[in-house]
Order: sequence, then C-alpha cells, then structure tokens
Amino acid sequence: MRRGPYADDPVVVVGSGAAGLSLALRLAPHRPVLLVTKGFLGDGSTRYAQGGLAAAVGPDDSVAAHVLDTLGAGAGLVDPEAAREVCGGGPARVADLVALGVDFDRDPDGRLALAREGAHSRARVVHAGGDATGRHIAAALALAVAGDPRIAVRAGEIVLEVLVRDGRAAGVRTRDAGGHEHVRPAGAVVLATGGMGHLFARTTNPVGATADGVALAARAGAALADLEMTQFHPTALAVAASPLPLVSEAVRGAGAVLRDAAGHAFMAGEHPQADLGPRDVVARAIWRRARADGRDVALDLTHLDPGAVHARFPSISAACREHGVDLARDPVPVTPAAHYAMGGVLTDLAGRTTLPGLWAIGECASTGLHGANRLASNSLLEAVVMGRVTAADLADPPLVWPEGPLAPARPLVLGDAPGAEVRAAVQRIMWEDCGVERDADGLARAARALDRLPAPAEPEAAGLVEVARMTVAAAARRTESRGAHFRADHPAHDPAQAHRTGWCGGAPFEIAPAPRGAAAHRPAPPAAVRKEHE
Repeated sequence: MRRGPYADDPVVVVGSGAAGLSLALRLAPHRPVLLVTKGFLGDGSTRYAQGGLAAAVGPDDSVAAHVLDTLGAGAGLVDPEAAREVCGGGPARVADLVALGVDFDRDPDGRLALAREGAHSRARVVHAGGDATGRHIAAALALAVAGDPRIAVRAGEIVLEVLVRDGRAAGVRTRDAGGHEHVRPAGAVVLATGGMGHLFARTTNPVGATADGVALAARAGAALADLEMTQFHPTALAVAASPLPLVSEAVRGAGAVLRDAAGHAFMAGEHPQADLGPRDVVARAIWRRARADGRDVALDLTHLDPGAVHARFPSISAACREHGVDLARDPVPVTPAAHYAMGGVLTDLAGRTTLPGLWAIGECASTGLHGANRLASNSLLEAVVMGRVTAADLADPPLVWPEGPLAPARPLVLGDAPGAEVRAAVQRIMWEDCGVERDADGLARAARALDRLPAPAEPEAAGLVEVARMTVAAAARRTESRGAHFRADHPAHDPAQAHRTGWCGGAPFEIAPAPRGAAAHRPAPPAAVRKEHE
C-alpha cells in the first residue's frame, strides 16, 4: 500500500457527535487521534436526535428504494452517487452500532422495530428508547472513545482557527475554558462540528450549533456549498425559548394530525402525503396557517391510545408535561424551527474539502446527499457512514489532493462588542428575513442589518455573523423556490437553477455531480478564484 505524505502524523478531529466519534474509533488503530470538543464527550446535536436512523434493513426494503426516496426529498439537487454511497452503507452501520451496544427497539418477534417518517416510502427508521435514539447512539460511541487509550480527548476547548502552512491544513489553534490558547499540530484536520441552527431565533439545535466548522473552513480558504438550504423542522414545541423541544416527525408517522385554530386537518389539501409530506412543505403550511390565524397550529393525538403514545414517545411526552401539555390528550402547539443545515463545507465522497489536509463530515459538511431538503433520519445515517468512509481515507491519505477552489486563509478578527448581544441580533435578523419564507426585499434588508453589526468579542458570535452574511448572499442568488429554500417572490422551480452552488472567496460556482462509481468528486475551480490565486 502506498501511503501518502503525513500518513503517520496525528489527526485532529474537531467535534464529538456521531460523525466525529465514529471516525475517531475507526481511525485510532491506524493513526494517532486527538479529539477536540468545545463541550463534553458526546455533546452536540446527535444526542438530541429523536426520530432515529434511516437504513434499508427491512424485509420489504432495499437500498435502491432508499436512494429513490432520498432523491425525491432533495428536490433535484441530491448528488445520486452520494445517495448511493451513504444509503448503501446503512445496513452495515446499523450492525456496527448494535455490536457497539446500541439497544435499538425491537418488535415482539425480536426483529428491529422500524418506523416510517415523512417522505419515506416505507418503514425503515430504527430507533432506540422510543424517541431517544440519538442519546443512545451518542452514549455508546462516547463510552467507546473514552475507553480507547489511542484517542486523546481535549474537552472544553473551542477551535479558533485551522492553521494553514504551505497550502495545507497543519493543525488548529484552540482556547480552553480558562482562556489559555494552544496550538495543536496535525497531519490532518477533520471538522465534525455539527450544524448552524443558532443562526436563527427559533431552532431545535443545542446551544453549541453555531456554524463553527463552516466559519473555520471559510477562513482557512476552503469552498462551501448549498448555504441557502436550511431545513426548518415543522413541529417544534411552541412553548419556550430556543432551543425549542422537538416534536419528532415520528409522532406524525404514528398517526398525529395537524389542525389549525378551527380544528381543521389542513395538510390533506397541501400535499398528497398529507401530514407525512416533505418537511419543507409541512413547515410552510404550518407557518402560513399560524400567521393567518394568529394562533399556533396544534398536533392532535387524542384519537390514539394514550398509553401507547406515552410509551412510544417518552422524551417528547416529558417535554410537553414540563409545559403543562399532555401529549396524548391535549392539542400540542407547534411551530417551525431551524433544524438541519443541508449546506456546509464542500466535500467529496471521502470527506475531503478543497483545502489539502482538511476533511469535513456530518452536518457541517455538504456532500450532496441532502440536496435541497434532507430526507428524515438520513442525518444520523450520514454521520456514521461518513465517519467510517473518511477514516479509511485518512488511514491511507491521498498522494495527490484533488484539485478544487481555494482562497487565501484569513485570520479570525474579534472586536469588543458583547457576544450575546451580537448573537441575538443575528438570530433576529435571520429569522425575520431569511427564515421559512424569503424574498428579495427581506434578504436585502438582512444583508444591510448584518453589515452594520459590530465585531463581537466572542469567536462563536463572530462565526455566526460571517456565516449569516454568506447564507443571505446564497439565498439572494437562488431566485427560485426549491426544497427548503422558498422565495415568496419566486415561488416556482427554475430548471436552469437545478444545480448545487458552491462559494469560495466570495465567488459562486456551479457544482457538477459526482460521476457514477467515483469515490470522490471535485468541481473545477471557478475562473475568478483560479485566476486570483494562480
């Protein structure tokens, strides 16, 4: 086996959700691993995932059917090869998790219990603890990582920048909880930092989902993609400040019905799959009904067996109970909320970014799997599949890095404005003018407001400002409605825009899909970027 340069140097993995933990476990037998996380081991969005993990493990299912559902949900922007790669790895990764100790729920015959969620053609979502799947997976992975002496862990450290030396990622600069900075040299850096839900005032994401990986990659010069594509979960519990408790799509899969203020079950008139329609369709329908009625839409489970409801959804039931709502007997007020970012750091199907030595996986990455609208429960699937795939790539790194757009690295610039105030301003601006529905006037207003914000003293807030500006620019450029991106002033699909869009150094470029059978793909550098840096 021909091993590429830096193959024996340590790998720094940033983030400790399912993607980062899976990769660390798979890579540890081959290379030294340093896992850096700003929270605790196993922290992040994974442990909040309720619905489960989608995989073609049922007797009436197939990888081909899973791929078709993924393509359908993605509204024309899914990379077919990415869908085949990730969906194809699902059954084996479920088996891996079972071997690791994840106790997935089973039916009376001992077979894996499978749930059906929105836009799936059949039941294929495995779950654990009813609606606590993410917590079970995160706990099993974290326990395994903590017990592996080959993996060093630095918890409570936030990464300030990816260090770039001689045109490649060479480590990270971090700050610990005591304010001390550290330089962590590496032969490779993997971003597995999760999502960017806290760009918005209403989100289901944990407080750490602050677009860190996207901001780090952008400052390092790597290309980004699909930033306009944020999925708004239709049904967050409309009773508290963010992060809002999630009312999983599995609740509607179990038979819950959405009703407006008059008690009308309105989704049958919105989509052929009614309450199980794609998330973007359901989210917009709820948004419009709530605005028209001046009252929240409610989920109705009163026609279902109360004992079965509480047993199937113990975490959701407990969250509702905390706010005086009985999940089985009361109307459950719900609202759309930012839930998942389809966009992120542009990668190929091995997790490689356009910066040599820098990989990205999980929600912070954009492989093309999710297109314009993520299929329910494909996120945990992608995290564990890409953790394994990218670990294999890192175990034998490429001799020659694929060509791709690259901009000069930029330093992190902090100011003296209070981070909490800047963060709140970003969230308000983005929710009001770059949220569930968008238009040119609102996006222009958002861009002006973001440009007026002072530089914050907090690195997370600085990253939010930077990613918010890029997201607004991407949303303004896509003058059509597609998947999770809805333009009220351009409500129809435009066939000429049926492509993914990348960004590098402020310049947009069209992303070509991976050729069939390719292990990786890379777009050609846009002329504006290539000429600037040749």
